[in-house]
Amino acid sequence: MTSSELHALLEPGVLALVDLHAHDDPSAFSMRFHGRRDLPVRAMAEQIACRQKAIKKLPSLSKFPLLYTTLALEQASGQRAAEWKAGLMSGHRIIDLTGGLGIDTIFFARRFTEVVCCERDAVLAELSEYNRRVIGVTNVETMVGDSVRTLDSFPDDFFDWVFVDPARREKGGRSVGLEATSPDVVALHDLMLQKASRVCIKASPALEISRLEEKLPSLSSIVVLSIEGECKEILLMLDRDRVAVKPASVRAVCLEEGVYEIGSQDGEVPDRQVAPEAGSWLYEPDAAIIKARLTGQLARNLKIEFLNHSVDYLTSDRMVGNFPGRSFRVEDVVAFKPKSFRAELEGRGISRAAIQRRDFPLSVDELRKKYRIGESSELFMFFTKNASGGLISLLCRKP
Repeated sequence: MTSSELHALLEPGVLALVDLHAHDDPSAFSMRFHGRRDLPVRAMAEQIACRQKAIKKLPSLSKFPLLYTTLALEQASGQRAAEWKAGLMSGHRIIDLTGGLGIDTIFFARRFTEVVCCERDAVLAELSEYNRRVIGVTNVETMVGDSVRTLDSFPDDFFDWVFVDPARREKGGRSVGLEATSPDVVALHDLMLQKASRVCIKASPALEISRLEEKLPSLSSIVVLSIEGECKEILLMLDRDRVAVKPASVRAVCLEEGVYEIGSQDGEVPDRQVAPEAGSWLYEPDAAIIKARLTGQLARNLKIEFLNHSVDYLTSDRMVGNFPGRSFRVEDVVAFKPKSFRAELEGRGISRAAIQRRDFPLSVDELRKKYRIGESSELFMFFTKNASGGLISLLCRKP
C-alpha cells in the first residue's frame, strides 16, 4: 500500500463503502468499481480480502474496522499466539523492534506501562498507529526508521524486555537461519541485552533448535508454539543472568481448545522405548512436541511406547484420553510387499484412504498412483516401519 492509497482510504465515506461490501468477492468488487478514479479501488479490494481473512486470524480484533496490507497480515502473529506470547512478559517498558502490523504490540500494551514500537516502513507505521487509535491503545510510541539505531539511542537498561520478530523474507526468498534475518539477531545479541535484561526472539517454525547457545550465549529457554496442531512460532528467550553451564530448557505449548504444555528443564532425552509390535492405538504427537524433540518425554509421561526406532509415532494397547495430537484405532497392520500390496488392498475392499508416511521409501503421490488409492476422510493408512525395520502399513480409523 502506498501513502496516497492509505490517505485515500481515510477520506470520508471510503471505509463506509468497504464496510458495505465487506462480504463481497474482492475481485468482483474491483471489477464493479473499475474506472472509479475518485476511489482507491485496489486498496479497497485489499481491505475487503484482508478483513475476511482476519475474522479467523484475529477474531476479536477483526470486530474493529482495522486497516491491513496483505503481506503485513500474512506475517503478523495470530491473535491467540500474540495473546499467549505477551503473557510470558511483563514490566514497565518493552521495545518491539519489528512492529509490522502491530498485533504483538497491541497485546504488549496490556502487559507493560510503556511500549516503543519500531517500524522502518512509514506507511505501515502510520497504518498500525491508526489501528491502535481505533482500538483505543494509548501507551505505544511509534518510531519510524532503522530499529537497531533506535535501540542504540536509548540508555542501557532502559527497557525490561526487547522483542524482535525479524523478517525472514529478504530479496524474494524465505530464510530460516538466524543470521539471515533482518535484523540479524545473532549480531544484535549483545546490544539487546545492554538495553534490557530479557529478550524474546520470534523465530521461524522451521528453525533447527539444536546448538543455538553457540549463537545466542544468553539463551535460557526455547518455546515451540503450535495452534490447532500446526507449529506456528519458536520463541527464543534470552536472559542476561543465564548460567552458562546450564542448558536452555525446551518447552512445547499446544493451543487448541485448551493449552497443553510439556517441557524438559535439563536437556535430558529419555531412552526410546520401542514396542515389539503395534498396539491397538496409534498416536501422532502435536507438531510442537515433535519439533521440540519432546516425544520421548511425552511417551514416558503417558507410559506408552514408540512404534519404531526412527519416527515419532507412538502406540499402546490402551486408549490415552486427551492425547496432545492425533489418536487412531488400529484396525490392521499389513506387511508392505510391493508386488502383493495391491492384492492385499483389494482383498480388504480398500480403494480410498488418507495416507501418511514417515521413513518410508515411497512418497504419498507414488503410493496413490502405484496402488490406485483415492482420497478418504474415514480410513487412514500410515506407511512406516515396525520395530525390526520392516515396511508396514497401519490401517486406522479415528475413535
